[in-house]
Amino acid sequence: MMQITDLDQEQQITPLWRLGFRPFFLGGALFSVITIVLWLMLYRGVLDFQPLGGGYWWHIHEMIFGFGSAIIAGFLLTAVQNWTGLPGVQGKALAALFLLWLIGRFCLMFPDLLGIKLTTIIDLAFLPFVAVVLAKPILAIKQYRNLFFVPLLAIFTLTNAEMHASIYYPSLVSKQYAGYAGVMLVTLLISVMTGRVVPMFTANGTQTAKIIALPWLDKLSNGSLALITILLLLHPAIGVNNFYMGLILIIAGVFQAIRWFRWRPWITLSIPLLWSLHLAIKALAFGLILLGLSYLIPEIPTNHAWHLLTVGGIGGVILAMISRVSLGHTGRALKAPKLMSLAFSALVLASFLRSFGPWIMPEKTLLFIDISGFLWVISFSLFIGFYSPMLLKARADGKPG
Repeated sequence: MMQITDLDQEQQITPLWRLGFRPFFLGGALFSVITIVLWLMLYRGVLDFQPLGGGYWWHIHEMIFGFGSAIIAGFLLTAVQNWTGLPGVQGKALAALFLLWLIGRFCLMFPDLLGIKLTTIIDLAFLPFVAVVLAKPILAIKQYRNLFFVPLLAIFTLTNAEMHASIYYPSLVSKQYAGYAGVMLVTLLISVMTGRVVPMFTANGTQTAKIIALPWLDKLSNGSLALITILLLLHPAIGVNNFYMGLILIIAGVFQAIRWFRWRPWITLSIPLLWSLHLAIKALAFGLILLGLSYLIPEIPTNHAWHLLTVGGIGGVILAMISRVSLGHTGRALKAPKLMSLAFSALVLASFLRSFGPWIMPEKTLLFIDISGFLWVISFSLFIGFYSPMLLKARADGKPG
C-alpha cells in the first residue's frame, strides 16, 4: 500500500480518526446490532418508544440509510485515497462527518428532541457532505471514472428524501417502495464494487489467474439494477407494473448469477474471506430471481423474499467486505479470525430462515424473525469483538492509515 500521509503528522491523530473505514465500519456494525435488537423488541411489543415514522418505517429506514450509509461512507472515503493517491479525510473533519451520522441516528430514535422537520434535515445532510468530501480529490486529479459514485450518493439522498416524504405525504408516497428503491441502490453499488474487486480478490487469495471482465455483462448487470431503481423511485408518479418489475428483477438476477459463476466460487471454499463474499453474491443473485418470481407468482410472499436480498446478499457482502478491508487497511495479513467463519455462516442461515421460514410455516413467523435477528446480532457482534481492537489502534505495520 502506498504511503500517502506523513507518518509523523498522522501520529498526532487518534487512530480511530485516521481513515474513513475505522469509525464507520465499527459504528455501522454496532448500530446494526442495536437496531435489530430494538426492532425485535418493538415487533414483539415489549418495548414502548416511538421513533420517527413508527417502528416499521424506522426499521426499514435505518437498516438502509443508517447502517447502509455508514458502511458505504466508510468504504468510499477509504477507497478514494487509493484511487487518487491523495490523503483521505481524517482527524476533525472525519470526526465531524461521523458525528453528523450519529446525531441523525439519535434524532430518528427520539424525534421529539428537535422536532420532525429538523430531524429530517439532519438525516438528509449526511450523504451530501460525504459526496462533497469524495468529489474533491477525484476532481483534483480529473479521475472522472470514479466520479460515478458522487451522483449515486446524490440519488441515494433523493431516495432518502422520498422515504421521509412518505411520513409527510403518506397518501402520495409509499414508504415500502421508497425503501425498496434504497435497497436497489445499495444493491447497485455492491454490484459495481464487486465487479471491480472480486476477480482481483479471488485471484490474489487463491493464487490463480484473474478472470477478465466482460464489459457487456457488467453493463447489463448494473444497468438492469439501475432500471429497477428508477422504476421504484418513480412509483409515486407512474406506479409499478408487477409483471414488468418481476421480469426485470429475474433478468437482473440471472446476469448477476452468470457473472458470479464466471468468478469461479468453487476455488474459494478453503478461504473464509473469499467464500463468504462469493456466497453473499450468490444470495444477492438468487434473491433478485426469487423476488422477481414473487411479483409474478402470488403464492410467493414478496415481503419475505426481499430478505434473501437484504440479509443474505447485502448483509453478507457487507460483513465479508468490512472483514477483509479492515484487515488490509490496518496492516494485517488477510486471514480472518477463525470464529468469523461462524459469523459468515450465521448470516447465511439468518437469510434463509427469514426468507423461507415464514413462507413455509406462516404460523411460526414471529419465531423465524426472532431467530434470524438473533443470528444477525451474533454475526456482527463477532465482527465487533474481533475487529474493534484493530480499528481503535494504529496499523500493525506502523504505516499511516
